Amino acid sequence: MHFADALTAATKKKSPLCVGLDPQLEKLPSELSRDPAGVLAFNKGIIDAVKEIAACVKPQLAYYELLGWEGMKVFWETCSYAQERGLIVIADGKRNDIGFTCEAYADAYLYEGSPVDALTVTAYLGSDGVVPFLSRCAKNDKGIFVLVKTSNKSSGELQDLPVGDEVVHEHLAQLVESWGAQYLGKETSLSCVGAVVGATYPEEMNYLRTLMPHIPFLIPGYGAQGGTAQDVKRGFIPGGGGAIVNASRSILYASNGADWKETAAKAAKTMAEEIATAIGS
Repeated sequence: MHFADALTAATKKKSPLCVGLDPQLEKLPSELSRDPAGVLAFNKGIIDAVKEIAACVKPQLAYYELLGWEGMKVFWETCSYAQERGLIVIADGKRNDIGFTCEAYADAYLYEGSPVDALTVTAYLGSDGVVPFLSRCAKNDKGIFVLVKTSNKSSGELQDLPVGDEVVHEHLAQLVESWGAQYLGKETSLSCVGAVVGATYPEEMNYLRTLMPHIPFLIPGYGAQGGTAQDVKRGFIPGGGGAIVNASRSILYASNGADWKETAAKAAKTMAEEIATAIGS
């Protein structure tokens, strides 16, 4: 199924919640070992806790690379486990390059049958660093999310620089819309090309939605970074679709005691309810 169609179906069935799987050894529940085996057990526990609530999970590759080859094995096992339990898997690797190297990145994650459904990418090198990902998305029913306006405080140092009558992230948004317009779903008017737009910049998000009407938004910055449900509602299209909202720490580490799975599920449910209320208001 086309990525945007699958994403839309999942968010309607559950919620537009995306849980970031960012395992930090020192924050794992006390009952788990501080090693790759403990990380895998933690990830599986979180996945089981949120699988009926969240549409997606987003493992951040840095936390797995940090653990060496065993960590990368855990990454792929985590992706498979999540996908088997009905969750859409977004690998947060922010990949980008040109030529054969870019093709290698695309083939590494977006191959047919991969347990990764989508990958985050940067576009700093221009369309040369994006086209190989687009072809794999179209061929293998995968997706990408291009960084457009990120949630971090210093994002404006580059992303807000003026370019004529607009700023860099606005120009990039128009490029993303043009790339994505070639790959719309059959069941939706949304593309397999998405955009990362931070909840911490709600006014910018509001305008970016007008520039990218066919682009699914991946919205980080909710909760621990300060984004609210009223902020993220600006990223949704009429009818409440077109976006997923990520949270990591506020769900993963709601408790490190024996009740860590239950508290993660409760935190996810609360967030899903807050977003649903905001979208409906």
